[in-house]
Amino acid sequence: MELDRDALQKKVHALYAREHAELGQAGALEHLERGQQWKLADTLNAGGVLVFPHAGVHDCGYQIAACVQAALDSGADKVVALSVLHAFTPAMEAARVAVAAGADPADFEFWGIQGPGLNGRREWTGDHALISWRHFWEAELNRRGIAADKAPRVFERYPYLAGGKPEALPGIDELARLLEDAVVVSTADPFHHGIGYGDAPEDAYDHDEAGLAYARATIEAGIRILERGDYRAYNQHCVESKSDARDTGQVYRYLRGPMRGEVLDISFTDSSELYDQPKPTWVAGALIEWKPAG
Repeated sequence: MELDRDALQKKVHALYAREHAELGQAGALEHLERGQQWKLADTLNAGGVLVFPHAGVHDCGYQIAACVQAALDSGADKVVALSVLHAFTPAMEAARVAVAAGADPADFEFWGIQGPGLNGRREWTGDHALISWRHFWEAELNRRGIAADKAPRVFERYPYLAGGKPEALPGIDELARLLEDAVVVSTADPFHHGIGYGDAPEDAYDHDEAGLAYARATIEAGIRILERGDYRAYNQHCVESKSDARDTGQVYRYLRGPMRGEVLDISFTDSSELYDQPKPTWVAGALIEWKPAG
């Protein structure tokens, strides 16, 4: 049965609204306090990248909070948030599949970088990937007593169809200039797994110790590929591991240059209800630190 992408998008947005309402001010504060266990501003100031998940906020909010705090602690005036752009239309998914199979990204209207303040396509306006980032950003500004007009400016950018050639993406030169005096964070859920994501029941891990170890190993395998700058192989790794970081990963590795990546923490969200599928159907969220090599 073909996935109803429009219905799924509406369901995802409803889920996010409900979870953030459940979290409330007290819950947000708990995640912000938990996120303080990491001090990652130096990584950003050195030209590195921090990656946070966008899965269930109850499960991974503290990982997002750690990146919000690092961005603010860095003292930078500009923060670039590189976001996943989900394929919520059949045409977007068809383009993504075709490019993974070797088609030229330039043949598709979605090829390029979207975001606030940019001309062109606006699929980004319906995406959910940065909703929790925005939520914790505002909560941390409030906690620190920073007025919105005194806060660093956040630039959201949504690349699509890097296809192993991030250097050719329309808008990449403009993004490179933006990054010259900005710190960079990104969001990705780098491992989707289980029956609802097309894995055979006999091959599906649960989100127990063994399953999370498998998820971590898979994510780390992708990190090693991206460290080498093998963008085409990384694109294919993301297809196989059902990682939604295929475009963002290629873009920040290309723009920031050689880096070493490390999984600092891993979480999971059960998504069987979201997809109306049997368990196990789940997503691994990871806090990933990329430090400049050398």
